[in-house]
Formats: sequence, structure tokens, C-alpha cells
Amino acid sequence: MAYDEKLANRIRQRMDGVRRVREKEMMGGLTFMVNEKMCVGIFRGELMCRIDPLQQNDLLEKTGSHLMEMGGKKMNGFVLVSDDGIKSKKDFDYWIDLSLEFNKKAKASKKRKKAVKKAISKTTKKK
Repeated sequence: MAYDEKLANRIRQRMDGVRRVREKEMMGGLTFMVNEKMCVGIFRGELMCRIDPLQQNDLLEKTGSHLMEMGGKKMNGFVLVSDDGIKSKKDFDYWIDLSLEFNKKAKASKKRKKAVKKAISKTTKKK
């Protein structure tokens, strides 16, 4: 998958020492899962941060930030930050720290078993 490798390395370096982190390619980019919950990543070349939706409006006032959209749907709790908003280490760390802090209270998405997916797929094909 194509994503900004320089940004990926910045995130990797910042996440060094954070427990229970793993990388996962998804949504056309790269996501860093912390405690099996989406935390930060790269989406369409920008830093994707999962943040507290209650802080969202204030955070959207910050330089380079805008609400993430997928398929025309606004994704509350997910903010994208352009290069302008993360030029300095201080700004970059600010966004990563926000995401790590929210990760502590964020809910993990429910995992669906492959067998369930197969059953659903077979049922859908029969119609």
C-alpha cells in the first residue's frame, strides 16, 4: 500500500516505548493500533488522529486540522492533520499525545469471526 513513509517513520519513532502497539495496513494507509484500538495513522497522506469527539470542535480550529471523511460521511472523533499542523516536533507530539490519551477510554471495535463473515457472505449470495 502507498502511504507517506517519512510520516510513518515519524510515528514509529514517537510510538517507540508505547506498550501494545502494532501496525496495520487499512483504509488505503497505515494505522497504529494501541491496545487493539485504532489510535493514529496515515490516511490520504495526512496524520489521522482518533480523538475525543467532545474536544473535536476546538481541535478543528488548530492549524492544518480537518474532520476525516470517508465516502462522503464525516467521521466524528477522527481528525486529519496536514503537514502544516505537524511541522514542529511539539505540534506533532501534541496530536499523538491527544490520541494516546483518548485511546485509554476509547472502545475497541467488535471483532467479527471469519466463520460469521463467511456465513453472511453465503447468505447474501443466495438472494
